[in-house]
Amino acid sequence: MIPEDRRRIISEDYADLIIEYNGDVRVFDQFPDSTVQILNGQFAFVHVPVSFITQDIIYRFGYSVIPTCFGVISQSSLEASGVNQLRNIPVFNLRGQGVLIGIIDTGVDYTNPIFQYADKTTRIRAIWDQTIESDNPPEGMLYGTEYTNLQINEALQSDDPLSVVPSTDEDGHGTMVAGIAGGNVVPESGFYGIATDAEYLVVKLKQAKRSLKDFFFIPRDAVCYQETDIFRGIEYLYEKGIALNQPVVICMALGSSQGAHDGLGTLSTYLSGIAGLPGNAVVVAAGNEGNGRRHYSGVANPTTGYDTVELNVGENEEGFSMELWGNAPDIYAIDILSPTGEYIPRISAGRDQHRVISFIFEETIIYVDYQMVEAQSGEQLILLRFDKPTAGIWRFNVYERGGLNRGFNIWLPMENFISSNTYFIRSDIYTTILTLGNTELPITVTAYNDADDSLYLNASRGFTRIDRVKPDVAAPGVNVVGPTLAGGFTTFTGTSVSAAHTTGIVALLFEWGIVQQRLPAMSTVEIKNLIIRGARRDVDLIYPNRDWGYGILNIFNVFDALRGGFTT
Repeated sequence: MIPEDRRRIISEDYADLIIEYNGDVRVFDQFPDSTVQILNGQFAFVHVPVSFITQDIIYRFGYSVIPTCFGVISQSSLEASGVNQLRNIPVFNLRGQGVLIGIIDTGVDYTNPIFQYADKTTRIRAIWDQTIESDNPPEGMLYGTEYTNLQINEALQSDDPLSVVPSTDEDGHGTMVAGIAGGNVVPESGFYGIATDAEYLVVKLKQAKRSLKDFFFIPRDAVCYQETDIFRGIEYLYEKGIALNQPVVICMALGSSQGAHDGLGTLSTYLSGIAGLPGNAVVVAAGNEGNGRRHYSGVANPTTGYDTVELNVGENEEGFSMELWGNAPDIYAIDILSPTGEYIPRISAGRDQHRVISFIFEETIIYVDYQMVEAQSGEQLILLRFDKPTAGIWRFNVYERGGLNRGFNIWLPMENFISSNTYFIRSDIYTTILTLGNTELPITVTAYNDADDSLYLNASRGFTRIDRVKPDVAAPGVNVVGPTLAGGFTTFTGTSVSAAHTTGIVALLFEWGIVQQRLPAMSTVEIKNLIIRGARRDVDLIYPNRDWGYGILNIFNVFDALRGGFTT
């Protein structure tokens, strides 16, 4: 690929599309002045001039061509998960030796001693920093810079480490996740990483392009990543695991409220494929959307033929998107009543269409896209994008035609992509697990408070929109001690924390199964079955359920169940 192609991948003057070409390269003829990255026989990333992304792009090419936008999820645990109990048995003194922990996040503070061996050398095998351009991208990638174990050790010996390896974590989320999963124990600070002998592979994601943020009206200052870069990050971790001949546990503490919440999108399908391969495991945070009031579910009143949805829009909300997914085979349509009383009659449900709606007494513009059969889910999508929405109560009548009355779901963007003052008046806490958490094979983790065995109040709840059981398990995620960018420690809460904790547990299971050759072909499938079998369950609850999945993570019970006994 020529230098101009590399420039287009990172340039704000070019936007990124996900094109399903199915082996027919003639499809790319419709994208002049573009760069094509073929991923496999089905999909390619196409980098087009930003002028190509018009308001009717979804009408022209479909919803799935626009990359999904992801944000970070988040704002005593070893005993609760049975780690200490297990380590009291000498043969099970597992610490993740020989296993790689893969972090795709905001980066990592590699200078923190919790990521170093006793001799001050690093436990990080490689960092791919997508934000730093150089002539040393990872093999097979066309942007960013890869820093090797040797370079990181050289930096640690320097008086100015960042002059040698300038990769940093400006946010702290990635450092927190990596630390909880496997950081060195610092008992005087009350910090206990899980897989303390594991090594790391780190991907620091670059921010989503402005054109993508602007299309979905995501605030410019929001921490936001795009599907294409995450896809490449997963690919990088998988390839590095093969090259190093070590099992990899990938921690996905990122999420999005976009999509059909069925686990069938491009990235979800790819992630599930990786999760099913021997030597690979994927852990995903469920999300913190349970009490955000950003999900609505409804069915049409059989008498009136519609259901009225009330949405409160907060003051100073610059813009946002809203996705209505109707359950096939029924057909859905909407009308709109603004806070000032302006009425937009029912937009009839027919073929795919794009509408631009403006108002006489308000600045608001609404871009409406109807996708009668969205390509990946097969369901109907009504996407609304609000520009300068008037504050107050908006009302939408959702009409359902077809006779089965199977209902619909509406999602607003996740936390930090929209004001907390914009919410549904009659919201639904269930079916709020973020996009990747709905994927079939990965282990989806919710958060609970191990101090009193209570579910984390804001945790996203299941099941998926197509009733697949998610979350799979609950892990400690409330007031868990983790590292800060200042070199100290503090408590963190959220499902990112519980996913990091579970990632460490999975690394221990990989050490037992693959490194110690007891189950050498282990993948996420076997890991998840073991974890579900050993989960601690309340006798007063029915499992699986939408709050807890199959119960509370307990690694001691996993091995106790294997020997024929079971301890609750």
